[in-house]
Amino acid sequence: MPGTTSEDRSEEGSTGFAEFGDSIDPNTFEQILEMDDDEEERDFSKGIVYDFFQQAESTFQKMDSNLARRDLAQLSSLGHFLKGSSATLGLTKVKDSCEKIQHFGAHKDETGTRDEPDDEICLKRLEKTIAQAKAEFQEAERKLKNYYHDPE
Repeated sequence: MPGTTSEDRSEEGSTGFAEFGDSIDPNTFEQILEMDDDEEERDFSKGIVYDFFQQAESTFQKMDSNLARRDLAQLSSLGHFLKGSSATLGLTKVKDSCEKIQHFGAHKDETGTRDEPDDEICLKRLEKTIAQAKAEFQEAERKLKNYYHDPE
């Protein structure tokens, strides 16, 4: 549909930005869409988004194995890594959870302002927050796949 914007695409079955809810920041995501040469195909932005899906899945697997090994420092590093890439796409909930993962792995509270020296407390918080981040990722992934007209 020539002359349509990304918000108009919902007529074709994809979500509009309003349907992203608080999972995806529309202003940040719009910046990614502006890099597309073809507003119909959206090949460039789709490639970035789908590369992120693979990166996130791999990072969550690494988080699981490092949680089992009780490696808080590595979990903090993985949280920091995924926080940055999810922020780039505007995945606000995933970013916020990954920031907490980063803090908990660094023996801090969820805000990163108070020390938490107890490994067990940090590990329990990490387990809960990693599960939350995975659920938030799955929600954002579903919404983005719908935006790009990809079936589940």
